[in-house]
Amino acid sequence: MPKNIKLKIQALAKIMAYILGHRPDEFGLVPDSQGFVMIKELVQVLHEEEGWRHVRNSHINEVLLSPERRLFDWEENRIRAVDRKWFIAPLPSAPLETKIYHTAIRRKAHRHVMEHGLQAAKDKFVILSPEQDMALRIGKRRDPKPVLLQVMVHKAFERGMDSWALGSLLLSRHIGPQFLMGPPVEEDDQRSKRRSEERPSQFHQAMEAGTFLLDMEKIYPGAKGKKRIKGRKPKGWKEEVRRMRRRGK
Repeated sequence: MPKNIKLKIQALAKIMAYILGHRPDEFGLVPDSQGFVMIKELVQVLHEEEGWRHVRNSHINEVLLSPERRLFDWEENRIRAVDRKWFIAPLPSAPLETKIYHTAIRRKAHRHVMEHGLQAAKDKFVILSPEQDMALRIGKRRDPKPVLLQVMVHKAFERGMDSWALGSLLLSRHIGPQFLMGPPVEEDDQRSKRRSEERPSQFHQAMEAGTFLLDMEKIYPGAKGKKRIKGRKPKGWKEEVRRMRRRGK
C-alpha cells in the first residue's frame, strides 16, 4: 500500500477513535446503550468537520480493512470504539447550573411539539445542548432549516424530568410543552401561506413558460364565424392535374 494512502487511513482512524471513544458529545453524537452509532451518522458528523467532508462509507470500509480495525467493533451498519472513555450517567438531584438548554426540531414537527412536547423515539434520547450552535448543528442533520427551541430545564428538573448527561449534553426521554419556548407556530404558518400565495400555480407557470394560445383564424383562414362544412373537402389543383393526366392517356 502506498505510504500516502496508509497515512490517510491512519488519520481517519484516529479521528474516528476520538469521536467514538472519547468525546462523542463534542460532535453532537449520542451512541446507544452498547456504544454503537450508525455509520451514516458518523459520516454526517465527519462532513461537518473541516478537512473531512470528502469521507464516504468506502473510506470507513478502508479503515475497517486496515490494521487500524483493531480500534473498532462493527456489525452491519453500526460501529463503536473498542476503548470508550465516555459514559451516560443519570443526573443527580442537585440543581442545574445552566437553566436554559437548546434543541432544534424539524419545521414539520413545530406545531406538534409545541402542543405535545418532545418525545424521544424508541431507544433514543431528546438531545439538549447549552449552546445554540450545537443544537442547530444536530438539528440540521434532519432539517436544513430547523426550528430552535429553548428548554427550561431547571423547571422541568424540579417537576421530575428524567435526565442523563453525556459530557456537555443533557438527555431526556420526554419534555412537556410547558417547558418549551420558541417562535410562535402561527408565524410559521402565515409565512408558508404567503409563500404559497406569492408562488404562481403550476398551470400559470406553464402558460407563461413558452406556451401560446391557438389562433384558429391563422390555422384555418376564413373559418372564424363560419360553420364547418361536413363531407369531403373540395378538390384542389393537384387532383385536377391528376384528372387531366388520366384523360391524356
